[in-house]
Amino acid sequence: MKKELIKTEIKVKDTLVGVMRVGNVDYISLTDLAKYQNENDPSGVIRNWMSNKNSFDFYSLWEELHNENFNSVESHRIKIEEVGYNRFTMMRKRWKEGMSF
Repeated sequence: MKKELIKTEIKVKDTLVGVMRVGNVDYISLTDLAKYQNENDPSGVIRNWMSNKNSFDFYSLWEELHNENFNSVESHRIKIEEVGYNRFTMMRKRWKEGMSF
């Protein structure tokens, strides 16, 4: 059974934020939220958020619970060896390529 896809926008503090409903689950555009903080470089806002230790813990746990292909060994290695250091930068592409089998 194909899930129904509905796209819409909501206005948050004079900023339009995309919302997508797949089945009964709503997804809010992180890029649109990041544009509120930095309209010229929303990817930098997301990169900084993804590089935060607490954020890394959050999305690692989310993936572990919801992604059967999640590479928890690699996630643990990154957490021990990289997260928490100033040199640590996590990006969507790195996460996608390194965390799934």
